[in-house]
Amino acid sequence: MTNFKELLTGIKTFVFDVDGVLTDGTVTLMPDGTLVRKLDTHDLYALELAISNHFRVAVISRTSSPPLRQTLAGIGITDSYLNASIKKEAFDEFCLTYDLLPADILIMGDDMPDYEIMQLCGVRTCPADAASEIRSLCQYISPRKGGNGCVRDVIEQVLKAQGKWPNK
Repeated sequence: MTNFKELLTGIKTFVFDVDGVLTDGTVTLMPDGTLVRKLDTHDLYALELAISNHFRVAVISRTSSPPLRQTLAGIGITDSYLNASIKKEAFDEFCLTYDLLPADILIMGDDMPDYEIMQLCGVRTCPADAASEIRSLCQYISPRKGGNGCVRDVIEQVLKAQGKWPNK
């Protein structure tokens, strides 16, 4: 049986959910009706670092948010599948567009809408506060909660396993 760290050496692509992974799941309703989500700056830095190291990064979420799409694009994430009511359709489109092998993908999800696509990926991860069904599916459970550095945790581990983490 291959251990988790060995699996990381073959990862070429990351897929992340938004609410409960990139955020803590809290949404603030502003007076103008806009929904605001809080993103962790350490997670954003790690996403930028992954992209600058030529990893493909996608976000697949049931949420729909033009400001979120703009923020993701601002750090270099061009593959944002927001308002994806059926996540498998978005995942299949992403894989087909770039001729990706699911075995080369590390995914991080936190709840039942992620379950189906997580089963397809080579490395399945989740935040510490993920649903029990998701935790039971994962090869790695971050000690960090959603929106609190769990994305940074897994990206850092992959980049270190591949000798791409900056040692300054």
